[in-house]
Amino acid sequence: MRTGIAVIISFVLFLGGIVVLGYATTLPAWQGLVFFLGIVSIALSIAIPVHLLPKLD
Repeated sequence: MRTGIAVIISFVLFLGGIVVLGYATTLPAWQGLVFFLGIVSIALSIAIPVHLLPKLD
């Protein structure tokens, strides 16, 4: 059960990060911050299955 929730959260973070990266070019004043947040979101979406899921099993 917990593994499924972690996978769903990872998937949402990954897709959300891609969307945020796409919107970064449309915000001239906040481009750097929004782009950074998109990269952090994608990095977290990869880190959850790699580091957290083995500890949940």
